[in-house]
Amino acid sequence: MQPATLNQLKQELATRSSGDLLEICLRLSKYKKDNKELLNYLLFESFDESLYVANIKAEIDGQFDQINKTNYYYIRKSIRKILITTRKYIRYSQQKETEIELLIYFCNKLKSFSPPIHGNTQLKKLFDTQLGLIRKKVSTLHEDLQFDYGVEINSLLS
Repeated sequence: MQPATLNQLKQELATRSSGDLLEICLRLSKYKKDNKELLNYLLFESFDESLYVANIKAEIDGQFDQINKTNYYYIRKSIRKILITTRKYIRYSQQKETEIELLIYFCNKLKSFSPPIHGNTQLKKLFDTQLGLIRKKVSTLHEDLQFDYGVEINSLLS
């Protein structure tokens, strides 16, 4: 079965009644956790982006506290999982400022992590990659925001 294009879905949704749309949304939320989380963001958290970012930062803190520090294999695996989760939340928001703020926070946590990430080339490479992505995103913002985020990026480098 070939899925419909986004344009076809948009046209079909425009013809449906509000009751039908409600049923479709509820049915979508039953099947995938990601759909339910996105719906939760759109309904309850999208109106206050700063609170959303604060909640995600708290979750990142909790995940960093639970990392098994016995060897670098487990550390790498856990950090990649945290990054995947962070990216998922960034995808829900679709705001560049939120993305930059969360990635900078992730990099700060990674930089201050003990044992240091400089002892492992893969973790150092992951850190450098995220830093490059942050720089790329910051370059598309307004000049004032570029300066503000540039200060935070420089603190990551030192």
